Amino acid sequence: MVKIRLARRGRKKLAMFDLVVANATAPRDGRFIEKLGTYNPNTVPATIVLQDDKALTWLMNGAQPTDTVRAILSYRGILYKKHLQIGVNKGALTQEDADAKFEAWKAGKDSKISGRVDSLAKAKADASKSRLEAETKVNEARIAAQAAKQAAEIAAAAPPVVEEVVAEEAPAVEAAAEEVAPVEEAAEEAAPSAETETPTAE
Repeated sequence: MVKIRLARRGRKKLAMFDLVVANATAPRDGRFIEKLGTYNPNTVPATIVLQDDKALTWLMNGAQPTDTVRAILSYRGILYKKHLQIGVNKGALTQEDADAKFEAWKAGKDSKISGRVDSLAKAKADASKSRLEAETKVNEARIAAQAAKQAAEIAAAAPPVVEEVVAEEAPAVEAAAEEVAPVEEAAEEAAPSAETETPTAE
């Protein structure tokens, strides 16, 4: 029996797969008949590169896909195309009708995929924006806390400096007051003698 299945490749925890046609008795990663494409589940959405015509030919010739490959072929519309082709072979519809139906299905599928890609990109952008806003708030709070801490340190350090300056200047002020007092007393004593001398001269 011929099967369409996945052959693993890629490094550990980052595997990629080849879609291959191989005998059912062949090892998973061993000899195969033909390679149909690749499947990378590590991207969002998953990346599928597939030769649709060759895959359809193998399906029409009786190749059996595994469960995962069946899901991939259904996602790409290969199984639906096979269903339409069987209808054409039986005469249920013409080739033109089958092609038109498949193109309509493909257009709808592509629009869904593009919508999902856009929604994922928007969600990623929103998450990045919210993360930046949160980081900005944290930085602003940190800056405000540092400013408050510095203001508190300045306020705590300012009064002792003023008190020390006042304490250092107080003895000098007192000494200056003591020096001024004798001078004022001498001036007061000299003033009456000048007044008494003036009438004698007349």
